[in-house]
Amino acid sequence: MPSQSATSSATGIAPERFKQAFRRYPAGVVVVTADAGLGPVGFTATSLTSLSLDPPLVSFAIGTATSSWPHVERSATAVVNFLGADQQALATTFATSGIDRFAAPTNWRRLPQGEPVLDDVAGWMRLDIEQLVPAGDHRIVIARVVDSWLDEGRSPLLFHDGSYLAV
Repeated sequence: MPSQSATSSATGIAPERFKQAFRRYPAGVVVVTADAGLGPVGFTATSLTSLSLDPPLVSFAIGTATSSWPHVERSATAVVNFLGADQQALATTFATSGIDRFAAPTNWRRLPQGEPVLDDVAGWMRLDIEQLVPAGDHRIVIARVVDSWLDEGRSPLLFHDGSYLAV
């Protein structure tokens, strides 16, 4: 049996080491928005993953202790808003707890089906939520992409080592 190092425990590596490892891995930044009938909610995420081409499925993670989780849990749909390299302030707004993320200066509208979508983003995907999978203190949301729009000329916003970056 391997011995436990100073950075691990019986249940896995220490939380700080885990965070340190992923801080070194760059990720695209999106804002996920939804409305389960109680008004729009949204949060910044770096966990968006392409799962399947046929059918077109994506996943993202959401913490069960977040203010957005109860809304996402009840939502049938969501929107992934791809942030452009110039939208660090928007990423910060949707990563901040305890504020109205949809208040000015956030500009947004509703898609014809009713989902909240952010204005001036680099693109968006409208999703039908198909499955919620328990994963520790998070849930993995698996969703089918049913519509999308992309601004082909925009560079994406990335997150790396605690900072937002442009390509």
